[in-house]
Amino acid sequence: MHQVSPKTDAALVGDLLCGGEAIAEFLFGDRKFRRKVYNLVEAARLPTFRLGNSIYARKSVLLDWIAAQEKSQTQSLFRAR
Repeated sequence: MHQVSPKTDAALVGDLLCGGEAIAEFLFGDRKFRRKVYNLVEAARLPTFRLGNSIYARKSVLLDWIAAQEKSQTQSLFRAR
């Protein structure tokens, strides 16, 4: 089995979001948007993963995904001109 150092373990726990409410609060600033998160997950439009019945996301992956979305949109705008 893979050994995880306490330092790595703490970094992983700090980067992990568990459940639609936590993901909604991170992305939208309010847990009330959890339904929106579940809809995005169902449509495979949000980088998440499942462990059992729970959804999880890494903050670092979400931030990278947002940056990629912004870059893609910006490039599309410049191509349209």
